[in-house]
Amino acid sequence: QVQLVESGGGLVQPGGSLRLSCEASGPIFSIDAMGWYRQAPGKDRELVATIPVHRKGNTNYADSVKGRFTISRDIDKKSVDLQMNNLTPGDTAVYYCSALGLLLYYGAAKDYWGKGTLVIVPS
Repeated sequence: QVQLVESGGGLVQPGGSLRLSCEASGPIFSIDAMGWYRQAPGKDRELVATIPVHRKGNTNYADSVKGRFTISRDIDKKSVDLQMNNLTPGDTAVYYCSALGLLLYYGAAKDYWGKGTLVIVPS
């Protein structure tokens, strides 16, 4: 059973910083990439940032977070962090950790999602 456990959300004032963490566990053979998506109230889920894990590729950021957010990963721990600086009210959302193209020791590869962690930046 694959689990993605997120931590680090909360309430932060504009201009402040938060660090989100996520670790994948289970009978995982490989993961193409891990990342963070977010969903603000009344809006669709959107990409924040992704980073390759066991497959070559590029680190991607949404234009709205470039220069403020930094994604990093620990391949051995199958974990991904998101350092968020200079937060604004527009960053308020539920942030979801994702493991993309996760291949178990059995079965086909698919995407997995965490339950989400809430980030609130009041205006």
